[in-house]
Order: sequence, then C-alpha cells, then structure tokens
Amino acid sequence: MSPSENHNPSLQAIATLVDASLSRLADSIDREGFYPVDFMRELGKLGGFGATGTDAYALDLPRQIAITTQVGRVCGSTAFLVWCQSTCAWYLQHAPSAAVRQRYLDKVASGSLLAGTGMSNAVKHLAGIEKIRLDARRDGNGYVVNGVLPWVSNAGADNLVIVAAAVEGGGYLMFAVEGRAQGLELHPCPDFSGMEGTSTLNLRFKNVAVGADSVLAHPEQFEAFMARIKAGFVLGQAGMGFGVVEGCLKTLRESNVTHAHVNALLDDQEADLQAELVALQTQADALSRQAQAGAVAILPVLKLRAAASELALRAANSAVLHAGARGYLMRHPAQRQLREAVFVAIVTPALKHLRKEIRDLEQRQQQAEAA
Repeated sequence: MSPSENHNPSLQAIATLVDASLSRLADSIDREGFYPVDFMRELGKLGGFGATGTDAYALDLPRQIAITTQVGRVCGSTAFLVWCQSTCAWYLQHAPSAAVRQRYLDKVASGSLLAGTGMSNAVKHLAGIEKIRLDARRDGNGYVVNGVLPWVSNAGADNLVIVAAAVEGGGYLMFAVEGRAQGLELHPCPDFSGMEGTSTLNLRFKNVAVGADSVLAHPEQFEAFMARIKAGFVLGQAGMGFGVVEGCLKTLRESNVTHAHVNALLDDQEADLQAELVALQTQADALSRQAQAGAVAILPVLKLRAAASELALRAANSAVLHAGARGYLMRHPAQRQLREAVFVAIVTPALKHLRKEIRDLEQRQQQAEAA
C-alpha cells in the first residue's frame, strides 16, 4: 500500500469497484478494443479523477497516483485512461483562464465528460525530439487550427481532448476541443499489440475554430503554464507503472504456489521488487506533494518516472519467467502485463525521452557549476 492510500474510505470503494467490475474486462480491453466507458463514469462518481470532497477543483495528486495504481493492478490500459482523464483535470485546474475552467473542469473531474490529453507531440517538440504537428492562427479572440495528431487516447466524438499548437507569429497555444467540433475528423489507428481499448484515434484538424472559452493558455501564458503542469503530468504516469508492478507481484506469488523451488533461481524476486516499489512510491508521494504546491524540481521527477518504467519492465519480465510456459499463453495475465510494462516505457515521455531530458538537465547544471 502506498503512503497516500492509508485507510481512505473512497479508496476502499474504488478498490471494490476495480475488483468487481474491471478484472473481468481486462483481457477484452487489452486485445479486443473494448473501451470501458461505464467503468470510467462509475470511477468518476467515486472521485477517481480528482473530484474530492466538496471541491471538484482540488485534484489531490498523491491520492490520484494511488487511484491509478489501484486500477493498474488489474488493467494497465484502464490505468492509462485514468491518467488521461485526471491529467486533463490537472490541466484545467491550473489553467489561467477562468472561462475554460468553468466550462469543463467540473465535468472532467466528475467523469461526466471523458477527456484525452493529446500533449505527446507538444511535449516531445519542446524536448527537441520532433516537430509540432498543429498550427494555429489568431482569429479575433480565438484561433483557427490545422494539422494532424496521429495518436490521441481517451478520444471520441463525445469526448474532450486537450492539445497544443504552434501559433503563427510565435509561441504556443494550449486548448480544449470537443470531438464533434466542426472541421475535426476522428480516424482509427492501426492495430496495436495491446492497449486496444484505450480509444486511441488519429485527429485531423481542418480549420477548427477555437473560441476564447476553450483556451487553457495563450502564447504569452504558455511557458509558465507548462512549467506549472509538467511535473504533475509526469508524476501521474508513475501510478501506471506502480500498478503494473503490483499486478506482476501477484503473478509471482501465484506462480510460486507450485514452483517456488525453481523460481527461486530467477532474477528479480518478489521481495526485492516489492522493496524497490515501496521506495519509489515513497519518493513519488513526496514529489507529488511538492508538485501540488508548485515547488518541485523537475530533475528528480524525471528520474522517478524513468525508474518506474525500468522497474515495470523488470517486474513484467520476471512475471513471465515465473509463470513459465503458462506465461506465454495469450490469456495469461503475465502476457498482458508484459505489453503493459512496455507501454509504460514508450508512452510520452518515453524512457529514451526521459533519459534525454535528464542528460540535458544534468549537463546544464554541470556547465552552470563550472562557470
């Protein structure tokens, strides 16, 4: 149990919902493309996306990581959807525009409006990895947007997505757009090896009008806004990794019921993985409290996120090996957990992306110290 879980009754209710409703759906979500809309809405009613207490605008980041972990124990795909939804609430909570908060925050935090974050391209662009794919030009108090985003998850005709575009004349725009917006086309993606039920779509913008009440950050606000939300964006994904690791530990325990005598010869035993997980969860709890207060250094956040990816990969590999031939069956949880762990390591910021940012930051720090 992570430091933020304690004995919170709402977390207990969420755990009950996960065990009762999600466990039987995990395989269909992973391989058959089943999008768990009903589960997501029920989770929202329990405060699973930040609608806590009487203030739906106060997303508690440590608690959110604990919720995502609970979901990820059973289904990594759905944990990713929970991250998408809660991260959109995180964006809206900190948006400098009161109009967009009033329009969307309560609906997203409560789960009545499902939402996807399409910030992968922008985050990679800002890290010097790829070109930005959306362009915007000013049109009165709003903007007109064109371009294509190839992978946006938790998207759909009835959903909201939050994305960013380069603005003609300089700077960047971050905005929300509804799936049925005029000029926005939603197209299916090629088949994935897993994670099929994440409603990941190709979004094509053709002169999409963005009103002032859909703007989270104008160009003059964008840099400060990104600095405020980035740590929460990155730390929120740690819950995905933690959940996958906990699911793998369950596979190890079940496999050891009959094969502990030979599994003991494998690397990455349950006790070692569990100890590393607890250490990372303790770090995540402290960093997420700092991020919530807006006073966290980004370098330890990136290192924590990279470590969560690395641990998930080791745990999933160990789960398959502990399960043996059974772990090579498509229906076995270890096979799904292996794909989920790989996803944790490739979703933006991917492990290679994280290592690039960590290297760049450390080099700048060394140069500053030498100057």
